[in-house]
Amino acid sequence: MADRFDTDLGAVAVLTDRGIVHARNEDAVAAGVLEGVVPETDASVVIAVSDGVSTSSRPQVASGAAVRAGVGATAAALAAGQPATEAIMAGLAAAVRAVRDVDVPDGPAPSCTYVSAIVAHHGAETEITVANVGDSRAYWLPTPQRDEQAQRLTVDDSWAQALVDAGAMDERAAMADPRAHTLIRWLGADSPPKPWADNCVRTVRVSGPGVLLLCSDGLWNYSPAPATLADQVAAKAPAEAARALAEFALRCGGGDNITVALAPVPWESRSPVP
Repeated sequence: MADRFDTDLGAVAVLTDRGIVHARNEDAVAAGVLEGVVPETDASVVIAVSDGVSTSSRPQVASGAAVRAGVGATAAALAAGQPATEAIMAGLAAAVRAVRDVDVPDGPAPSCTYVSAIVAHHGAETEITVANVGDSRAYWLPTPQRDEQAQRLTVDDSWAQALVDAGAMDERAAMADPRAHTLIRWLGADSPPKPWADNCVRTVRVSGPGVLLLCSDGLWNYSPAPATLADQVAAKAPAEAARALAEFALRCGGGDNITVALAPVPWESRSPVP
């Protein structure tokens, strides 16, 4: 992955940046837009973000394999008429297989996190389905002036989250623990055959205006609160917001690779009117 890559597909804008501290970018992002393909939807957007585990071998290859396989399998399942919850799991299973198949001569097995989303536009209403393994996140960020609250849609598979779930610490204290970012689930040949949690999939229905954000911890380490993220992207087009979030993380130190994907709700097709 290049030091910085970004693109704007209209229905989703993506950006990934090496950051300042790391010598290479071990994150990866992929996205696709399906118009006139998925039954009963105006359009469906498929997105995946993956963060390669730096202590493993070839983490950048693992993350790239995960997002390509995940988006491809999810889109194929949607086009075949599968419901979003089944399609997103088909994508996750494909990502798991792809990372397991990454060749490595020796050393720790290539591994990565994974978060994916399907954004299905149904006229005035949009259905968002997310799935994750590890600590890359998805957020729903409504326009701040609305009464609706911004929210995190995923649950981290991390030591910090385990402490919070057990009632041993609050989130602030857990994130200060030296083991906070230690993963308890990940994609890799050394993970269980089904590395995902039972509650790894979530679906919400929204009407907008707002934006779905997928990101690696290179962003949310510096700004984990949903309301703060919503303020940071407010009144910006998705591509502009993606650049603003990346520049914010760089100003904060750029201690990790930074990847963001932003899908606006509502969304208008760029396709020409017949």
